[in-house]
Amino acid sequence: MTLYEDLKWRGLIQDISSPDLIDKLNAGGMTFYIGTDPTADSLHLGHYSSFLITRRLAAAGHHPILLVGLATALIGDPRGTVERKLADKDEVMHNYEALKTQLQKIFPYEVVNNYDWVKDLTVIDFFRDYGKYINVGYMLTKDHVRRQMESGISYAEFSYMLIQGLDFKYLHEHRGVDLQVAGSDQWGNITTGIELIRKTTGDEVYAMTMPLVTDANGNKFGKSEGNAVWLDKNKTSSYELYQFLLNSEDSMVIEYLKRLTFLSREEIEKIAAEHAAAPEKRLAQKTLAREILNDLHGAGAYEEAEHISEQLFAGDVKNIPVHDLLAGLRNVPHFETEGGTLADVLVGAGICTSKREAREFIGNGALTVNGDIIKDANFTIDANTAIAGKYVVVRRGKKITSYSRDLTFISPMYSATTFPFLS
Repeated sequence: MTLYEDLKWRGLIQDISSPDLIDKLNAGGMTFYIGTDPTADSLHLGHYSSFLITRRLAAAGHHPILLVGLATALIGDPRGTVERKLADKDEVMHNYEALKTQLQKIFPYEVVNNYDWVKDLTVIDFFRDYGKYINVGYMLTKDHVRRQMESGISYAEFSYMLIQGLDFKYLHEHRGVDLQVAGSDQWGNITTGIELIRKTTGDEVYAMTMPLVTDANGNKFGKSEGNAVWLDKNKTSSYELYQFLLNSEDSMVIEYLKRLTFLSREEIEKIAAEHAAAPEKRLAQKTLAREILNDLHGAGAYEEAEHISEQLFAGDVKNIPVHDLLAGLRNVPHFETEGGTLADVLVGAGICTSKREAREFIGNGALTVNGDIIKDANFTIDANTAIAGKYVVVRRGKKITSYSRDLTFISPMYSATTFPFLS
């Protein structure tokens, strides 16, 4: 199978700028770049799905360059909906340094910064050397611009595609870049660069876009309730990432295996067949989680996250790191209390409707506190009985429900009680 055939099979090609690119991809030897703007101090899972293309092309003999766009981040890429707020320069600089370090750790290739070649450019030079060659009518045909025209687009964001075109031209002339790769939402910006290079140099360069990875509802992959699933394990722990991937939809998980792992076609087809025969075993989801976790967080990260999940199911909450415990209980009812007897706390939190019911549950051994069965209704709930002096996890009932479709597998039978006065 050729490189192009493999990329097509994996669903990694949406648009190419010329049929000639197919042979060039298969032959190897191209210098290409892919970029992102430092809008945060960590990449998220959506970035990971895009930047994996660097390894695939590098393995086929191509040379990758990674661009972190400090200059473009200060302007903002039109999102096709509403105008972005201008970012603080110090914050963007901090994000740039963080992303550069993170990228080089995960994708060990050269990282460049477009601020280096934009910062000394005068307004007159920008208009004469770049703005002169791109027609406004051409710019207005771009989908993301046309969509945002309805809500209003500033000249700054309107000019974003010119700066991205400038990047392509600079890297072509100074680094021999002849291919830009990006997500499909960047097609208009990339083709502007092709047009600029053609008009100013006569050279032919190429573009390739990848479909955005989404869930079954079309939401961008790596997003959960408006929050990104970060690659930085201090922002999204291994356990949280494990839970997110393990909850991948059955209808999408094989596509994710194709696009987000380096498993061979034969391996993925075998997993797909076994998953179809017994989806309840979640083989495909477990494989996806293992491949991504161990790649991002190091060997053994998957096994560690799986162990934490098993401990939570078994009720062994005291031996779980607090950060992971709170992640596991994120979607479970939480209550605040000033402490007191166990019976009082249960009634006050609404876990039991009355002290009589509370004493009945406690006496029957049907209630655990931080994993321990408690049969004393006067058991004291305070900082001494709390995990890390702050948290108490109460489980009512003896059975754990089946897998949740949320980001956690913890049953709603759990209730977490916090101590705000100890914070």
